[in-house]
Amino acid sequence: MFESLTDKLSSVFKKLRGHGKLSEQNISEGLKEVRLALLEADVNFKVVKDFIERVRTRSVGQEVMGSLTPAQQVVKIVHEELIALMGGSSSGLDLSFKPPIPIMLVGLQGSGKTTTAAKLGKFLKEKGRKVHLVPADVRRPAAIEQLKKLGEQLTIPVYLSDPQESPVKICRKALQWADEENGDVMLIDTAGRLHIDEALMRELEEIKKEITPREILLVADAMTGQDAVTVAKKFNEALDIHGVILTKLDGDDRGGAALSIKAVTGKPIKFIGIGEKLDALELFHPDRMASRILGMGDVLSLIEKAQEAIDEKKAQELQKKLLKDSFTLEDFREQLQQIKKMGSIEQILSMIPGMGRFKVPKDLQGSEKDLVKVEAIINSMTRQERNHPEILNGSRRLRIAKGSGTTVQDVNQLLKQYLQTKKMLRTFRKGGMKGLPRGLFS
Repeated sequence: MFESLTDKLSSVFKKLRGHGKLSEQNISEGLKEVRLALLEADVNFKVVKDFIERVRTRSVGQEVMGSLTPAQQVVKIVHEELIALMGGSSSGLDLSFKPPIPIMLVGLQGSGKTTTAAKLGKFLKEKGRKVHLVPADVRRPAAIEQLKKLGEQLTIPVYLSDPQESPVKICRKALQWADEENGDVMLIDTAGRLHIDEALMRELEEIKKEITPREILLVADAMTGQDAVTVAKKFNEALDIHGVILTKLDGDDRGGAALSIKAVTGKPIKFIGIGEKLDALELFHPDRMASRILGMGDVLSLIEKAQEAIDEKKAQELQKKLLKDSFTLEDFREQLQQIKKMGSIEQILSMIPGMGRFKVPKDLQGSEKDLVKVEAIINSMTRQERNHPEILNGSRRLRIAKGSGTTVQDVNQLLKQYLQTKKMLRTFRKGGMKGLPRGLFS
């Protein structure tokens, strides 16, 4: 995410730090490079021009010139202006309305509306909302079936849309259905096109008039750069959208759309899609994103991910089991699943200050694959086998290997490591740190 832009800005600030004091010429030369980096990141030209002027005005004043650490002050100014550029503060959904609260998802075909509807449904469900999904895209044959399957996967009710009916009629009936089902929030997946046309906008305007949505959210593909900004501008002019959900941001190493949309449309980015999985949707925080762009990491998001992933009650139960020497493969599997919820090693590293620019070493990538293999092996065991691995004879190990797509050697290796871990924990419990094998932490 923003890798190319981060590298270029880091290079600019490194040069500035090479000067003891900064002259207006130093600052001017540095800002030329910042300007070029932003333009190469596909940020809107006018947005870049205004941004650079604001930074320049602040940088040539006493705020920087009189500072003992002028280069750091310039970084601070750029950081603050990036936050302002992206909206200043996080902007969630306005759900202060009589339920069921209609929310329309609009956008071009291929932007990821249907999947995003499911992701947003999961996000709201986890916040305690009773969500209902409505497939109103009758033009794409697979859209209704796709949303239905995603709803089943998430155990979220999906309205049984009739593809022969008009989208307006579907939405009217769905609103009544959600009300009868005591629904809290109704997410509507509307039709898209390969390009904006009059028919598309007229259909969306009719739906808007019929159900009066509390929020209209544009789903835009971050990887299309300034095209996404142009699309956002046109949808906003026609529908007066409330905000944007920027998808595929994890694959965007430039950042042009994220840095331009708010300034061009006046409407905030509310959520970002950072992966294909259904939990890969996050609230957009301008301050955290600015920190990541400047290579400062995103510790707050990392802490939140850890809090969401780690079940405190289970952690306490695990602690008791470790003390009682009753740690099983079932417990190990639960720990693996909690770690996976936090994302890939690459995602976690990108949130640690100073680590965002580092490539994940091959041995760590291998470790991540090994964890997937370990989980597959444990999943292929019965509950009895996970709780009592001592019963795993040759035939059971062969069955587990076949069921997990691994080898008997892989199964044996896992069991060996498990027994070594238990032995180490037992030694630690009896003798404290002195009882551990020498060199364990060296």
